[in-house]
Amino acid sequence: MKIFLTGGNGLVGKNILHFSKAKNYTFLHPTSKELDLKDYQAVTKYIKLHQPDFVIHAAGIVGGIHANIANPVKFLTDNIDMGRNIIMASRENNVKRFINLASSCMYPRNAENPLKEELILQGELEPTNEGYAIAKIMATRLCEYINKEDPSFLYKTIIPCNLYGKFDKFSPEHSHMVPAVIRKVYEAKISNKSEIDIWGDGLSRREFMYAEDLADFVFYAIEYFDTMPQNINAGLGFDYTINEYYQTIASVIGYEGTFVHDLTKPTGMKQKLIDDTKLTAFGWKHSTSLKSGIEKTFDYFKKHVLHD
Repeated sequence: MKIFLTGGNGLVGKNILHFSKAKNYTFLHPTSKELDLKDYQAVTKYIKLHQPDFVIHAAGIVGGIHANIANPVKFLTDNIDMGRNIIMASRENNVKRFINLASSCMYPRNAENPLKEELILQGELEPTNEGYAIAKIMATRLCEYINKEDPSFLYKTIIPCNLYGKFDKFSPEHSHMVPAVIRKVYEAKISNKSEIDIWGDGLSRREFMYAEDLADFVFYAIEYFDTMPQNINAGLGFDYTINEYYQTIASVIGYEGTFVHDLTKPTGMKQKLIDDTKLTAFGWKHSTSLKSGIEKTFDYFKKHVLHD
């Protein structure tokens, strides 16, 4: 089977390409220099030329709160253009199977946790990443509409929870919480800092899955694609407090200082937990514990980030 994967250089894309089952398939994963996903003609020409059996859309302009607030136009338009182009060009070239990777930030900010797939568009979005969320909702709905018009086009969406793992970004400005905390705790240990500050009270809850587990789910989904729901959450189905992430990371790195809560800083949303009812019914479960995932990620950080 020939699979066209967008975003092959990102966290999700790299984990898919490096997963053990990837060798059973032929992957096309052009870089953004080789194929500009914002150019519809280029995308449709590429698909026509290579005729993939399956498309996985994992590309996106992503960033933390600061980047989202500073560049809302780019986050909205680039992600909409890429999503629309890859989905419509796939349909135009009669590609019957398509996985759209979305994000749990599509869910309404005040929705009740755990977040069920049916909650999309049932309330207003989190303002800090609204542009990105609107683009992801557009692609998700477009896949639904295509399938509705012609059920032979299986265009489905996977909605992952927060991710961390190998190939992550560890820079304080651009990274998600887990890799940022790994770097922060490691640097505190190296410089013998006796204390580390945590924004807010540390009681907000977050669900982070090891990215290799998402790659495992993607291959499971490919295998059982006909029976996969139209939209499906992919995550743990449970969460941890910010404090628990800090404590686990500190124990893995061997940091023995204390944590101090900076209560002048914002804590963010109290909880963002996906509902895993459909995921469990579909027959898949993650396999990496938090401690094991942090150990593997710290190992990657030492080998590839500190020495590059």
